[in-house]
Parts: sequence; C-alpha cells; structure tokens
Amino acid sequence: MNTVLPTEATQLSNPRLSFLSSRKFRTNLLLLLVLIPVALVIMTPYLWMITGSLKHRGTIGEPPYLFPVTFDFSNYLKAWEGAPFARYFLNTAIVAITVVLSRVIIGSMAAYAFAVLKFKGRDLLFMLYLSTMMIPFYAVVIPTYLIIKDLAWFNSFQALIVPRMVDAFAILLLRQAFIAVPKDYLDAARIDGASHWRILWRIIFPMSRPTVLTVAIFSFLFIWNDFLWPLLVANDTNMRLIQTGLQAFSGRYLTEWTYWMAGTMMATLPPILLFLAAQKQFISGLSRTGLRA
Repeated sequence: MNTVLPTEATQLSNPRLSFLSSRKFRTNLLLLLVLIPVALVIMTPYLWMITGSLKHRGTIGEPPYLFPVTFDFSNYLKAWEGAPFARYFLNTAIVAITVVLSRVIIGSMAAYAFAVLKFKGRDLLFMLYLSTMMIPFYAVVIPTYLIIKDLAWFNSFQALIVPRMVDAFAILLLRQAFIAVPKDYLDAARIDGASHWRILWRIIFPMSRPTVLTVAIFSFLFIWNDFLWPLLVANDTNMRLIQTGLQAFSGRYLTEWTYWMAGTMMATLPPILLFLAAQKQFISGLSRTGLRA
C-alpha cells in the first residue's frame, strides 16, 4: 500500500503551495545563474595573481591562465628574502590586535552608554558623534599629522595605534546590537544588584558576540589594508606595516612580476584566512544588527 507523507499530501492537496515551491526553485536557480558568473569575475584577478606568483621568472607575459600550469614555489622564498616581511607582519599584527581590542573595549563602553543609560542630550550626542563618519579622512589627516609631529611620535607604534583606537562605525554597530538585548535580562541583573560594568561585560557583551566579532573583523581588515596613514608616520624600515612594506618591495622588484605577485599573495593571505574562519559569525553579526532608534 502506497503511503503519502503529510508534507507531500499537503502539497498535492494545495496547488498553491506547489506553485510557490516551484517559483522558489526558479528564483534560486536564477540567483545561482547570476551570482556564479559574478563570483567568477570577482575571483579572476585573485586567480591571475596566484597563477602569476607560481610562474617561472620571466614568463609573466605568457597567456594569463586562471589556473596554474607551473608551480615554482621558490618565488615565495625569494620574495620573503627580498624584504623583511617577518618584521612587516609582526608590526601589522601588533597594530591590528591593539586597535581591534581598543575599538571593541572602548566601543562597547560607549555603545552601552548610548543604548542603555538615559541622560539628557543622549540622542543628540549620538547623532553628533555619528556625523563624524561623514568627514573624510583626508580632511583631518593634516591636523592629525601635526599633532603626531608635536608629540614626536614619528616611527613609533603610538602614531600607528592611537589615532585609530576609536571608530564611530564600530560604536554604531555595537549600539544597535546592545539595543536588541531583551530588557528583562537587564532588569533582573539590576534587581540582583549588578553594576553597569557587570551588566555590560557579563550580560550584554556575551549576548552580542556575533556583532563584536563583526566589529573585530572590520577593524582588522581596515588596519591590515591601511596604506596612507602608515606611509605618513612610519617611514623607517623597522616600523613599516605590510602594505607600505609591500609598496617598497614592489619598487625594488618592479620588473619581476612573479616575485611581486608572490609578495602580494603573502600579504593578502592572513585576512582571507581570518574571514573564512569567522564568516558564519560575521554574517550573523551583520544580520542581527538592525538600524533601530
């Protein structure tokens, strides 16, 4: 005797559900047909860079295969020896980790004040603070540069870290995540005598972990790819970050495209691995962050 599952019976008895299901399938198929070519177009420069980094020296002018046909890994060793990449990676890691921690800690405290505390002029102050996001960095780079000069911070970690410790966008994301935390948890904590500091770090912060991780990833990628500010305040070889170091390396090996591609691959690999490792939390953090008043 043939048995029909409840879901199948429902679809058979309700043609509308069957139609919606088929329409959803067609929509998903159309999205795949559109997004797969777009993804390939986006990946083409990166695939070409991988292929170029593995070619033999002097063969960069050969047809630009998207997938490697030669595997000359000695290019990476020669690129690594051609510049102090270990020092560049160490400097960038120190600056990136410090900036990420400062933005998460300071941003969380500011976001808690804007999301939970009630004081006169809170919303106006928050809007004024957000308005700083509309000011381009190039408009404030000269005053910031002069302050660093007066403090005699050139070629130091202070110059690379302190101006980047606070970010308005990070505070915005964290505030929106903190607002989404149910008020019942906060009221219960207050009844138990918890202080604002304890509520922030023991209740709100753990419940907003995806958004915190999103802020950390954004900050890390920003510092890792930053070029102009490190170029202005850190000209010493021992204080260069990865992007400025890569620029100096490319100037030295401008005609050796295979070495340049290998150096660029080494510079881009850490943020790619970080994103792949934390992409689920990153997407979850973005989806949970709504623009609530």
